[in-house]
Amino acid sequence: IIRIVIGLVYTYFGLVLFLTGVNVGFMPLGRYLGQTIGSSQYNWIMIPIGMIIGYFIVIAEPAVHVLSKQVVEMTSGAIPKKAISTSLSIGVSASVGLAMLRIITGMPLMYLLIPGYAIALILTFFVPPVFTAIAFDSGGVASGPMTATFLLPLAIGVCLGVGGNVAVDAFGLVAMVAMTPLITIQGLGLFYKFKLKAAEKEQKQKLMKKESIINF
Repeated sequence: IIRIVIGLVYTYFGLVLFLTGVNVGFMPLGRYLGQTIGSSQYNWIMIPIGMIIGYFIVIAEPAVHVLSKQVVEMTSGAIPKKAISTSLSIGVSASVGLAMLRIITGMPLMYLLIPGYAIALILTFFVPPVFTAIAFDSGGVASGPMTATFLLPLAIGVCLGVGGNVAVDAFGLVAMVAMTPLITIQGLGLFYKFKLKAAEKEQKQKLMKKESIINF
């Protein structure tokens, strides 16, 4: 009970400090950065900048570390933590890049969400079930507090900078971030599936070779 109380106290003060930092630093910085670059002649540079920020911001998500640790424990290390983290980073990086492209060009959100979720659903028929479950959990984990507090203001700033409709173009980033891990994690599952089949095939060939030598 004492440990639970101590944990709750730590959580409370952690949330207070986090929300203070968000309101004082993260949100104003994200909006200012997005609006400044978005209003410049070279606003396209927000695409690679957004991808870089998206790649590294996953590392700061507490829920990502919890999920990765749980996956490693439940699979006895068969799915390494680095593979999950890298797949999530690639997914979030791609989603932020696409979101910035959509804001700058004014592309409708459905043009990205419908094909993306279609690919994710198709992949569920080809990957091991454990990867499908991890992928759908990862989508919710990746779109955590860091995404909502920094990337969303960044997207709003870019939209204001390019003169777009904030209500239509700026929002949708979190949906993109939640979608892409479904594809990247299941892509990882597909890779592991092919890798396992190749290893089994190689093992069979070795056994057949040994048997042929013995028979000879």
